This record gives sequence, C-alpha cells and structure tokens, in this order.
Amino acid sequence: MSNTERELQILTEEVIAYLEKLSYSESRISQYRSAWQRLFSYMEANNLQIYTPSVGEAFIYHLIGENSYDELSRWEKAIIQCTNVLTEFLETEAVKFRRYKKFIDLKGPVGEKMNAYIAYKKTLGVAQETVDIHKAQLYKFLHYLQENELYDVDTINRHLIMGFIEKLNCYTPYNRHTMLSLLKQFFRYLYESSQIDIDYSKIIPKSNYKKQSKLPSVYTSEEVEDLISAIDRGSPKGKRDYAMILLAARLGLRAKDICTIQFENLKWERSLITLNQGKTGQRVELPLLPEIGEAIIDYLKYGRPASTLTYVFLHVVQPFDRLNRSTLHSIVTQYLRKAGIKNLEKRKRGPHALRHSLAGVLLEKKTPLPVISEILGHSSTESTRFYLRIDLATLKQCALEVPPLFTNFYERGLC
Repeated sequence: MSNTERELQILTEEVIAYLEKLSYSESRISQYRSAWQRLFSYMEANNLQIYTPSVGEAFIYHLIGENSYDELSRWEKAIIQCTNVLTEFLETEAVKFRRYKKFIDLKGPVGEKMNAYIAYKKTLGVAQETVDIHKAQLYKFLHYLQENELYDVDTINRHLIMGFIEKLNCYTPYNRHTMLSLLKQFFRYLYESSQIDIDYSKIIPKSNYKKQSKLPSVYTSEEVEDLISAIDRGSPKGKRDYAMILLAARLGLRAKDICTIQFENLKWERSLITLNQGKTGQRVELPLLPEIGEAIIDYLKYGRPASTLTYVFLHVVQPFDRLNRSTLHSIVTQYLRKAGIKNLEKRKRGPHALRHSLAGVLLEKKTPLPVISEILGHSSTESTRFYLRIDLATLKQCALEVPPLFTNFYERGLC
C-alpha cells in the first residue's frame, strides 16, 4: 500500500490522534467523526475499503450532486472540509491550522477536462499551493464559458478565447501574466492529448511581463529596537512573540524557518541553532545568542502550552498547532504599529523586512559579502548582492561627478 492510500478506519484514527495532540476539544473531534460517517457510508455503498485522494474527491462530487458549492448547507460544507482534512493528512502527515477554504467545483464536460489537466500537473510534482491557484484560475475561464452557453471543449473557438483575454485587461500585470500562461498550457495539453483538433495555445499572446526587483524595505536599528521594546513580555503571547521576533531581527531567519523550528534545532550545549532552510534546503548554523536563548527559555517555562509537538512555537489558544508565515507576518505588523513607527504604508511590514534590515546593519558595519551570505543562508553571494542597493552611504561614494554642459546644448533643436 502506497503513502497516498490507507484504510479509512486506520486513517481516521491517525488523524484523531493528531488532532488530540493539538489539543482539539472532544466536541470538535466529534464533529469530525460525524462528518466522516457520511464518507464511511459512501465507501461501503461503493464497495471501497481503501481511501485515496481520488476517492475523497469522488465523494465530494457525489455530495454536491447537481448543486453548486454555494447552495450547500453549512453542515455539508463542513463535511467537505473534514474530507479534505483526511486527504491533506494522507499526503502531508499534518493538518494546517487555518479557516475553511471554499471548495472550487469544476463541473460539466469542460470542468472534467480541467480536472484531468490538474491531475496531470500533480503527476509532474507541482506543489499543492500552485495546483489550488490553477484551479481557481481555470474556474474563472469555466465561468466565462458557461456565461456564453458553451459546455464542451469542441465548441470553443478563437473569437471566444480572445474575448476572455480582452477581459483580462482589468487584471494586474502579474495576474494577467499568470492567467495567460495557464491558458496556453491548458490548450497545449488538450491539443497534445488529442482532445481538440486545433492548437489554440498558439493564439494566446505573450504578456511581456517582467518582474521588477524592488528595493528591499528596511528599518533603522533604532526602529527595530522600538519594535522589540513594544512587546509586552508579561503574557504567554508576548513571551512567544518576543522570542520569534528576535530570531528574525538578530539572525535574519525567514518566517517559515521560525515557525517550523523544532527542539532538535536548538543545540544548547554548543550555543547553536542548526536547521535546513525551508526555501533553499541549505543547512545553516547560527549562534544561539544569549538574548535569544533566554527569551526561548522564558517562553518554554512560562508561556508555551503543554504539548507533545516538537515545534517550539505554538498557538496560544486551542488547537495548539505551530504557527504559519501569515500569522507571524501579522504579529510583526502589530508591534510595528504599536511602536509608532512612521511611514509603514510605504514599507513592507513582515518578518522579511527585519531580515533586510539586518543585512543593512551588517553592510553599514562593512561586513564582507561572503559573511553576510553565510549569516542569511544564501547559496551564493549573488543573492546577497541584492542588498547592496540599500547601502546608501557606500553607494554615494561610487557616484560620479556630472560634467558641466555648454550653453548651446540647451539651444539645440530650438527654432
């Protein structure tokens, strides 16, 4: 039996054990059990014993029937969410702490083609987050087709496609670019798999979109200290937030690495933090500074909820799961505002801005690029050169004097 299939009874027991580890209440777990009972009945009626993601998807479509997702009752939507939890745990061995997300239903003959394309992308190893984005984008095109009463790929024509592309002009340049790219890939897939006779991918225009690298947002050393001082360290939340923000401000750790740091990453006897970076996979060793070590100990002793999870930082209320990047971003933003730091609307406000700020401080101290690269965990100094643009003092030294222009230069072309 592969990692993406399991007997339903065993799978649900594993998920319940995981939820109990996160301190989910018994009433909440009972809701999951009740929802899964509908899935049990469906699988029994169809003589299915092994649960796979495709079984879960088939059950969801069975539950929706001829209705749309928005027409479902609140309980039916909860059943869909609980089914998705099973699939997520089956694929990742974890369940993310987040609000319910809307189920995107690609229905009809064209929707079936779109679902087949998404399944094909999954076989290529495309990340689930990217798959979800593709599904949402394809739904917009499907809705456009249905508005024009076209329900089969054979009825799609050049005029219709160009009409949809014209509607994309109101999108941001980036969103228009991603939509055009997806349409091109989708129509190429349909043509190469002999589902349509015309390769419409050739008429999809190029967006000529180029991502411009923006100047990193930075905060002065004084502003960073004001941010840290604004944290109330008398509460469990404050103790946790203080330790996490120190990891971003003093060591430049990325948000994902802070949220997923585990006890095994803290080498107390060597005063080191060692971890494999989530973005690059590269292993880094950083000093466990006394200020950071004391903050973590204070949180572990007086702020962290009782839990058998190996993640250091957890939610302060049930379920006691690890935090995610968006939550940490909100935490940093909260304290930047509390500290009264000016011009926040013109700068990035998350933990990555603290990473940029650390790079700026190191540049001010004339720290060599290879050393900064090692501290920030870059795979090469080429990535670190990106931060040279924020070292304004050094850049001013590189400025060339503009030579004077003769008076007749301004008179050229004048009548």
